[in-house]
Amino acid sequence: MPAWNADQYLRFADQRTQPCRDLVQRVPLPSLQRAIDLGCGPGNSTAVLSERWPDAHITGLDSSAAMIAAAQTSAPHGHWILQDIGNWRPAERFDLIFSNAALQWLPDHAQLFPHLLTSLAPGGALAVQMPANDQDALAHRLIREITQAPKWKNRLSNIHRWHVHEPAFYYDVLCPLTSHLDLWTTQYLHVLAGPQEIVQWYKGTGLRPYLDALTQPADQQDFLAEYQAAVTAAYPPQPDGKVLFPFRRVFFIARI
Repeated sequence: MPAWNADQYLRFADQRTQPCRDLVQRVPLPSLQRAIDLGCGPGNSTAVLSERWPDAHITGLDSSAAMIAAAQTSAPHGHWILQDIGNWRPAERFDLIFSNAALQWLPDHAQLFPHLLTSLAPGGALAVQMPANDQDALAHRLIREITQAPKWKNRLSNIHRWHVHEPAFYYDVLCPLTSHLDLWTTQYLHVLAGPQEIVQWYKGTGLRPYLDALTQPADQQDFLAEYQAAVTAAYPPQPDGKVLFPFRRVFFIARI
């Protein structure tokens, strides 16, 4: 797993939280007693859950100490767990297991999601959102192209990327195990101040594994400079100087 910087991640807090809000609004549970936010990050998604279900006992779990510290600062009376999702084996069952932009970091979704369903209470829901632009999005293709250059290939060409499948995969995995499955994709069109903001966006997420693999600050800066040049050429500004940044995400709500 990459190292995380809560401040960098929250630089685009509104845009990162909007998919969470969209998912929460479609969860068909008017009330619940117990929920967990897997990969809660700095607590922005957990706060959205608390707004929707203010009387519920909601726990946030994340493997990053920096993210949990930020969550505790923003909500000191919240319930926070520092733990890797892959090692999560709860003793209790939950009415809602929620995850916003976290489970793409875990492999073997054909095993992971059926396992998560076993921790739901009867009538409960598993609600998940993940980025779904790793393969085709221009910003990701540029990263892969840069890593193939001789300067970077030996160090970066085999870096772990996201584990995300097309919606049909999740349908096949989850439909036989659920009473109802709501599945959709959304492409958000973010309006950013300029191409440099796309680099800042990915410094908080998709670039983390690459930057972590480059232990020398000078190498990190060189890599970022190459990526900035590629992004600037690939994302021409609108007449007002801003850039349009498409970002596709996959959602599902599985009920047992």
